[in-house]
Amino acid sequence: MSAAEVLGSLGGDAVAGLGDEEVGRRRCQFGANRMSAARGRPAWLLLLGQFHQALIYILLGATVVSLVLGHWVDAAVIFGVVLVNGVLGFLQEAKAEKAIEVLTRMVLTEATARRGGEWRRVASEDLVPGDVVVLHSGDRVPADLRLLSVRNLQVEEAALTGESQPVVKQAAVLAAATVLADRSNLAFTGTLVTYGMGEGVVVATADCTEMGRIAGMIGQAQTLVTPLMGKIASFSRLLLYVILGLAAFTFGIGLLRGQAWEDLFMASVALAVGAIPEGLPTALTITLAIGVSRMAKRNTIIRKLPAVETLGSTTVICSDKTGTLTQNQMTVQEIYAGGRLYHVSGSGYEAEGRIHHEDEAVVVGDNPALIETLGARLLCNDSRLVADESGRIGVEGNPTEAALLVSAQKAGVFVSDFGRHLPRVESIPFESEYQCMATLHGIPNQTKTIYIKGAVEALVPRHLMTRRWPRLPSGRWSSPASLRNKNCAWSGRCRQAATSWR
Repeated sequence: MSAAEVLGSLGGDAVAGLGDEEVGRRRCQFGANRMSAARGRPAWLLLLGQFHQALIYILLGATVVSLVLGHWVDAAVIFGVVLVNGVLGFLQEAKAEKAIEVLTRMVLTEATARRGGEWRRVASEDLVPGDVVVLHSGDRVPADLRLLSVRNLQVEEAALTGESQPVVKQAAVLAAATVLADRSNLAFTGTLVTYGMGEGVVVATADCTEMGRIAGMIGQAQTLVTPLMGKIASFSRLLLYVILGLAAFTFGIGLLRGQAWEDLFMASVALAVGAIPEGLPTALTITLAIGVSRMAKRNTIIRKLPAVETLGSTTVICSDKTGTLTQNQMTVQEIYAGGRLYHVSGSGYEAEGRIHHEDEAVVVGDNPALIETLGARLLCNDSRLVADESGRIGVEGNPTEAALLVSAQKAGVFVSDFGRHLPRVESIPFESEYQCMATLHGIPNQTKTIYIKGAVEALVPRHLMTRRWPRLPSGRWSSPASLRNKNCAWSGRCRQAATSWR
């Protein structure tokens, strides 16, 4: 459907948006834009679930028999072991459930929606189908949107499709049979806008979104027994049969020998209790709890204790998406500038590493071409590196642009160093059609400098080369007015930009 048809079917208005009264009515009809959390088990049921093991049943049975026979101390010791095991498991699962609940609340964000003819900042859970929402770089998409208009909009959809590269969005009509990953005129809940801006109309909220559908499928998944629990269950059943068989055999032999059945019964019970490894459940729980604690320090939340053993015993992971198992962090590894190839050490967004040439550290100040290259990647860039409360570095914008920032920081060069002397005046945003981006920098009434970055196959044919461009004494490009006389495929855009920049 076209954008106009979508708005018409939802009763929306791209100019005026929805009124407060209509929003309230739709909120009652569709509910809050919040995915339904799986109903957790109550605390008492979670605690009882810790005793659902064959070995525990044997120990509880031995406790009851000991109580009936008046052996209070034995009963107390056996029950104490069982209780400690159950409490340890209960506390760990309760902690994991609470952590997951906190993560669920973190999904809620804010959105800018058109209400009553004006843009308002509202909570994402207050959005309803038909709301018109605007997206900017760094925003989290608050609901499933049919895009009405875009301006160089790119959205990172790794959480939904597993693709690490941002998806370029457009507002054109697509075929009805288009698969999810190719629906470029839609923006999906929970994905991140990395570049550009756009407007869209809400077409699905809460559990009706693609993320909500996935959450529902996960909720219906069959609960499987982990390999460790399967082995323990098999061992427990075998042990139960052996212990009961030995106890019955002992009792029968005693009767044949003419001994009193009361003494034989006590001896059989003592044999059964002594043969049960009551320390096994406790030792198993403590061992798994240590593993869970270590995983938590690596930012991995384990809901069920036995899952630690399963994760540790995994040797092969099959995946059809390369981006699924990555950290989605781009890293610059090589720089070619001034006829020399430089290597960059380190990985990720931490500025830990150095730039070297043939195993020798490079002094950036002695390499003008390298300085210009680093300056270009800092100034012709719309992304930012931000640190959270724990000090971890995150990205607001495109991962590739973030990698360029980090590579410059490894050389001790920062945006503030260049931006102070060369503030941005104008820019031509990146467009997939041209595969490059340009920015204009300089001080009023002085010669301006253009920085451009993009794909090699896009820049080289356009002859944006040093031998064809007038240069200033500083080594920077001349004013954009010189673009007018250049014979290049991008000349139309550059002429337009040069006129406005002058």
